[in-house]
Amino acid sequence: MIAIIDYGAGNLTSVERAVAYLGYDGVITADSDTILSAEKVIFPGVGAARSTMDNLKAGGLSEILKQVYNAGKPMLGICIGIQILFDHSEEENTACLGILPGVVKKFEADRILKVPQIGWNEVNQTQSHPFFHDVPNPAHFYFVNSYYPIPRISSHIIGKTTYGVEFCSVVAHENLIATQFHLEKSGRIGLKMLDNFLRN
Repeated sequence: MIAIIDYGAGNLTSVERAVAYLGYDGVITADSDTILSAEKVIFPGVGAARSTMDNLKAGGLSEILKQVYNAGKPMLGICIGIQILFDHSEEENTACLGILPGVVKKFEADRILKVPQIGWNEVNQTQSHPFFHDVPNPAHFYFVNSYYPIPRISSHIIGKTTYGVEFCSVVAHENLIATQFHLEKSGRIGLKMLDNFLRN
């Protein structure tokens, strides 16, 4: 069973449908026992860092996510799910989970660069990883983000994208993988990457 973390955000059902389409049993849940007993855990969604962290703490889920990571259970973060992994976000000066060392910074808008970034953009693989099995390099994925992660440890970065600046769009470390883009909205290639996570 795949646990999809329910922390009161939107976009959870689209991930649930993608998991089901690929032939896996996924459940949207905020129940600690269900999450801890799941084979794998997905933390997807859209929203602001402060409200996300507030909801996680209110439901006791911030500590559960750390337990999942420390237990070595495979975890996948999507969109806000990559940002809250780090120490701190500029968005409302928010302390995040601190699972990975690093910070989250806002894009600097100008007359050309619109913030948030909304739409398709290119991801370049910077390291070989099973998550990228049979995925073209580069490939295009669907983004909706005003902020981007800056990992302190460069070896955690396995994919990069350019939007005004070159930024980290995929991280991997031990049992943890996360993307700034929406796998579930990125067509065949996004589903392939999601399947790679669920299968391996």
